[in-house]
Amino acid sequence: MVPYQGRTAIRVTRVVLALSCLAWYPFTPGAGISSSLVFLIAYAIFAVGTLFETRFDSAPRAIVALVIDFAFFMVSKWLLPIDWASALAYGFLLVSAAMLHEFVTVLVVAGLAMLLIVLLTAPGGGLIWADWAAAGMAVAFSLYKRYLERRMSNTLRYNMIVRSQAEGAREAERERIAADFHDGPLQSFISFQMRLEIVRKLFGRDIDAAGDELRQLQELCRNQVTELRSFVRSMRPVEEGVSLSASLSRMAEQFQRDTGIAASFASAEVIDPPQTEVSLELLQIVRETLNNIHKHSGASRVALMLGKNGQKLEVRAEDNGGGFPFSGVFSLEELELLRTGPVSIKRRVRMLGGELVVDSRPGQGSSLEIRVPL
Repeated sequence: MVPYQGRTAIRVTRVVLALSCLAWYPFTPGAGISSSLVFLIAYAIFAVGTLFETRFDSAPRAIVALVIDFAFFMVSKWLLPIDWASALAYGFLLVSAAMLHEFVTVLVVAGLAMLLIVLLTAPGGGLIWADWAAAGMAVAFSLYKRYLERRMSNTLRYNMIVRSQAEGAREAERERIAADFHDGPLQSFISFQMRLEIVRKLFGRDIDAAGDELRQLQELCRNQVTELRSFVRSMRPVEEGVSLSASLSRMAEQFQRDTGIAASFASAEVIDPPQTEVSLELLQIVRETLNNIHKHSGASRVALMLGKNGQKLEVRAEDNGGGFPFSGVFSLEELELLRTGPVSIKRRVRMLGGELVVDSRPGQGSSLEIRVPL
């Protein structure tokens, strides 16, 4: 959590503290060669070493550094004849512990430091309350840091899940587009290519038959244009600022114009879902439904309806075509168990946390109903 600059600042502060105490030591009363001076020299060497050895950022070495800093605080509180050294060592110990270590470690260090202060401070001497306040601030900061780290961890985990889901949705959408293109426009082009070969052969044998074949090819071209327009339109994003009801109405009009299949739309007074993504998914579901009706049902009439059922938004598509390969009324869960029904539409409804009901009447038509919570 602590950036590299913060860790560097702590190492530099340790060096400044150690060298300051070492430089001040000769001017203190009774200064001489003693165990305190030896410890100061050793601590200064250690401090300079950590400045150039970045491996002390690792967890085990950071604990070693914390133990040595605590030893320096004990020596400064107990043996050093420098009044301000122990106060600075105490402050540095708490700050470095709070910034670099876990909450439990900070709590232990603050508790041991306060115990040492209480034991080595004469009654009525020193500002014990200030030491307690500093320890409390260090513990509180460490607790808040742990809270921030957990929030950051949860946010990163959530972002990873969202990215994974988005990548899965993009991959599924690519597969759907590839399948739609393979089953629709690509097959038409293959058929067109085969018919052209027939025309080429007929021109050498029967001009009239070749002319009839060319007229049929013209009709095939018109169908291809209609199919490509429908395919491209299904890829277009929805216009911003347009309500779900208006978008569905335009979709029905465009479907009728492109395919020649009569399409109607009816809507009750409804409020659009607060999340734009829900409206986009519903529109894509209706696009796929209309595309399936055009390609597979042989219907001559389609009816779209938008309404509200309790606290759920309801979209319904009904046609008079050949229906699904099964007969009856099935929910999303039942369709999943039977492994039947429109795969892409089922996936989108699941992503929305909605409900799907398919009513299939082979030879008479079918209806598809989606309900999503508002």
